[in-house]
Amino acid sequence: MELFKRTITQKLLNDFFQGRALILVGARQTGKTTLVRMALEQLGDRYTVKTINGDDPLERDALTDKSLDYLRRVLGDAQILFVDEGQKIRTIGQSVKLLVDYFGSQRQIIVTGSSTLNLLDATQEPLTGRKFVYTLYPLAISENFPRPDFLDLQKNLEERLLYGSYPRVVQQTSFEAKIRELRELVASYLYRDILELQQVKSPDLLHRLLQALALQIGSEVSYTELAQTVGADKNTVERYIQLLERSFVIFRLPPYAANQRRAISKLRKIYFWDTGIRNALIQNFNPLDLRTDSGALFENWMIAERLKRNAYEGKLFTSYFWRTYDGNGIDYLEESGGQVQGYEFKWRPAETRLFQKGGFSVTLITPYQIIPFLYE
Repeated sequence: MELFKRTITQKLLNDFFQGRALILVGARQTGKTTLVRMALEQLGDRYTVKTINGDDPLERDALTDKSLDYLRRVLGDAQILFVDEGQKIRTIGQSVKLLVDYFGSQRQIIVTGSSTLNLLDATQEPLTGRKFVYTLYPLAISENFPRPDFLDLQKNLEERLLYGSYPRVVQQTSFEAKIRELRELVASYLYRDILELQQVKSPDLLHRLLQALALQIGSEVSYTELAQTVGADKNTVERYIQLLERSFVIFRLPPYAANQRRAISKLRKIYFWDTGIRNALIQNFNPLDLRTDSGALFENWMIAERLKRNAYEGKLFTSYFWRTYDGNGIDYLEESGGQVQGYEFKWRPAETRLFQKGGFSVTLITPYQIIPFLYE
């Protein structure tokens, strides 16, 4: 199967042997292990590598509550230690700290984890000033189509909106196989870490909440209304949403208020990092011309792709939406350097135009503007 060149691979390699642990996080099945292995292959035979898998109980124990002397013996003569599924290792932060402090830039420690639930919590304090953190998302459009060709993007846009961009899904050659992969992701991988690491007692409630969120993309979300919909209390819903966000299933956009008294401040917009996952949750893979949610899907996909682009390119933006009680609003705002730019998304083709709304400069984005919005 095709292997995709991931944007952050070279950035990861550039940070080797700088006296920092390299922490790679992201949702399950986004290709973290593959990325590290491809990066290591680029180094050739210059370095010896020791790999430890946190899913293996014996290997996990080798890095749990161990002394520096023991850890040095585990590492042996290897110059690179690759720890996969590091969130499963209870004292991963302390173990990596001991190794980084002792070896400095002489050895390189790389740790992957399928969420921030335990991994970053475990490493935050011990590895202060001793780590670089990277996030890997489902394939960005620029990773799937490195050379932006207008016709190629237009021909493949519907497939991206319907089936998303998880690597194993993109690699499938039939729509049936893509749907099968997505259903397996939802059933087996999507929130495994939440259930295993956070002791969530109601997987059915978690699934109902995800389905409710999937039906509300592009709309403002009230935790109180969600709680009534799924049959839970508001605090539980808010906690589950935070866990889903930290597992890279969803992300939230806050409202832009900036001293505007009429702005709605209590609601959030919630989107999915992958539209294929979203469609699998509601079991709807119908063509776009037969759907009532095509506009919301397009909005979700464009915002997620924009956030991936900004993250991978190191662009410093804060993202919002804007809405007032009288119904005035803008789908997406980016603030950078004191400047705010607004965007509204329309699935049906129309000419690009600039306009003013609520004192903001706004650009109308249609499927014809994918290249300037996501590549330039």
